[in-house]
Amino acid sequence: MSLRICILETDVLRPELVDQFQGYGRMFEQLFARQPIAAEFSLYNVMNGEYPSDEQSFDAYLVTGSKADSFGSDPWIQTLKTFLLERYQRGDKLLGVCFGHQLLALLLGGKTERATQGWGVGIHRYRVSAQQPWMTPAIEDLTLLISHQDQVTRLPENATLIASSEFCRYAAYHIDDQVLCFQGHPEFVHDYSRALLDLRQQHLGDEVYRKGLASLSAEHQGETVAEWMMRFVAYKPEGTSA
Repeated sequence: MSLRICILETDVLRPELVDQFQGYGRMFEQLFARQPIAAEFSLYNVMNGEYPSDEQSFDAYLVTGSKADSFGSDPWIQTLKTFLLERYQRGDKLLGVCFGHQLLALLLGGKTERATQGWGVGIHRYRVSAQQPWMTPAIEDLTLLISHQDQVTRLPENATLIASSEFCRYAAYHIDDQVLCFQGHPEFVHDYSRALLDLRQQHLGDEVYRKGLASLSAEHQGETVAEWMMRFVAYKPEGTSA
């Protein structure tokens, strides 16, 4: 039986990238389709006010990345926070990536802000600091494609840190068996990251741009993170009903 995943899309791609990459929701669908755990997806763009009905049931809700600030006051962000808090309070599983990672941390008692370190781009390496049963395959270091200028600067009190680096201290965390979030983008592919870098070159500055571009010669472990996410959703601790 397939897992049912609700993807809450929090952005639209730049017009020049849509034909090739379509959208973040589609990137996740393609990524998860390659995982050993079967899943089916329903996609809602919450920037446009799209949400599932109360009658619909999902095994998890995934919040994508966005160019918006998680600490922003946009009405659609406030609506999304209300929706997610309701799902959290009723015990639903929540997944967050980049903006979603930051928004869920903020919503559940942490802090998110513009990073003094500046932009993080290209491929970044993190040290895995905790192992959980659903983190299969197990690894000690994690590489992911990134694109962010905001960071989580304080985790919620009940969160467990999973991965960190000197540049990004709170790069991944989970809250019990209910919330799992990553600052990096498992759904990104090298071509998309390269296109983003090219579009933002002037804004990033030459040094950040060049280092980010050079890092793309390495591989990343988005597939591993995707498998962790699906195993997290499917995971049933001992003593709980299936």
